[in-house]
Amino acid sequence: MTHKKIRIGTRDSELALWQAKTVQNKLEKLGHETILIPVKSTGDIILDKPLYELGITGIFTKTLDVAMINNDIDIAVHSMKDVPTALPKGIVEAAILERANSNDILVHKGVDFLNTNGTIATGSLRRKAQWLHKYPKHSVVDLRGNVNTRMQKLQDNDWNGAIFAAAGLERIDLKPKEYIDLDWMIPAPAQGAMLVVAKEDDTYCLEALEKLDHEHSKICVHVEREFLRKLEGGCTAPIGALATIEEDELHFTGALFSLDGKEKIEVAETIKLEYVNEFGIRCAERVLDNGGKELMQKIKAVLQ
Repeated sequence: MTHKKIRIGTRDSELALWQAKTVQNKLEKLGHETILIPVKSTGDIILDKPLYELGITGIFTKTLDVAMINNDIDIAVHSMKDVPTALPKGIVEAAILERANSNDILVHKGVDFLNTNGTIATGSLRRKAQWLHKYPKHSVVDLRGNVNTRMQKLQDNDWNGAIFAAAGLERIDLKPKEYIDLDWMIPAPAQGAMLVVAKEDDTYCLEALEKLDHEHSKICVHVEREFLRKLEGGCTAPIGALATIEEDELHFTGALFSLDGKEKIEVAETIKLEYVNEFGIRCAERVLDNGGKELMQKIKAVLQ
């Protein structure tokens, strides 16, 4: 098989570059030649609208998909939670790296506000709904941009705090001392996981990346994304899902929330790993049968 220099496509934010360089280092340790090719995505450029208003599935991944289809890059590195559950034709999952911290955290300026009235910032409908479910008297404002931009906006505004994925801040050493681990908040499906995609006919890259695959992480995020896909959440509806493995069992918690956080339809199940195939779909069906179908229709009516 011909040896080639692997062109790694990435968004140009600090976090995205950190993730791409992590993959680059792993590939180079395996003896492959690589080059990084940063690309700016639509999601990074348009910062004055909430994500759900932009109406593009995979807003952070689309630019890299186009670059790959145009043969400008060979592989792309993504935060897996940003990736649509259906990949473009001709592009496939090549590796899911070992998952980092999947939790959300609150970066704050003091916690006195928690039991009174407060203002929290997040661009995520999932985080907003869960925060309002727990703190119905609080206000939630929209916050967009990469993690550095969002951290700066928190400092520049009189908000009490903002919600971030722990993994993102930990990866680029931005996690401050003033934070609370939101272990009650169900994370986004695949939060904390990194995905590398390649063209389905690129056997050289697929074989190279196969060695970076982490089996347990892959099983967990696939269950979470099955749950998301069955609920038809895309990037918009407030849907959380988390699967973890202990010995030969997979533990799953998933939930669908109303946009205002008042309604919550949750499922929590444990299953033997040998029966895990389509388990995420079965969990989603339980949510849909328990009022989730009607709730999804309400959410879509508001967001369309």
